Amino acid sequence: MPNLAINGFEMYYEVRGDGPPLLLLHGGLGIGADWRHVFPSDPPGCRVIVPDLRGHGRSTTPGGTFTFRQCAADVIALLDHLELAEVAAIGLSLGAKTLLHVATRQPNRVPAMVLVSATPYFPASARRVMAQYTPAAVDGLAADERATLHARHVHGDDQLRQLYAMTHGFSTSYDDMAFTPPLLATIRARTLIVHGDRDPLYPVDLALELYRNIPQAALWVVPNGGHGPIFGTLAPAFSATALAHLRPPALTEG
Repeated sequence: MPNLAINGFEMYYEVRGDGPPLLLLHGGLGIGADWRHVFPSDPPGCRVIVPDLRGHGRSTTPGGTFTFRQCAADVIALLDHLELAEVAAIGLSLGAKTLLHVATRQPNRVPAMVLVSATPYFPASARRVMAQYTPAAVDGLAADERATLHARHVHGDDQLRQLYAMTHGFSTSYDDMAFTPPLLATIRARTLIVHGDRDPLYPVDLALELYRNIPQAALWVVPNGGHGPIFGTLAPAFSATALAHLRPPALTEG
């Protein structure tokens, strides 16, 4: 699969199938292949676009501080490269925050999207967890845990340290994830917000804040769901609901 040189790094991405485009954006410390746990086979009738976001997986790590704003610029550059004026999209956590930036920066680019475990800003509960991800913590990982991470993020310990530094940096970032009600009101995408009512990072009140301020929003609160409540036994219901939300008109051929 190709790599795209953009914004100071090499982005790995896959494009599969034919039909209206569907962009899948993974979560933090995740990779594009994680979507196979949600969609064991690609949704039929779609051209699926699955990148490893900057610094993750098989993509390389650019210099500087990770921002969701810059991650959105990467995604826009990928869509420009693929000559896609519009794309339906699903984003999980980091991917969902990236989509918020895409949808506010280029409102016509995403006619429909699904945001899983998103937030308009980082609450204290999330910042406490993020602060624990220091680059030095990589050296303390158990051998099996480190091997699992290396199998997913293929550029070695330096990449892992950068990913931990990315997460740690979120704990003191206040201007990147700062989606006010007036800014959310500029989103034109038909938006499905999916959120676990037991999310330890982002209380469900934040999902309600998104729902109340994005004009064409629907809200699905997953009972007893944690962060990213779309895997395992929850995957079939999520995939069916998400694709049904995106389908008219975003995924309807012709």
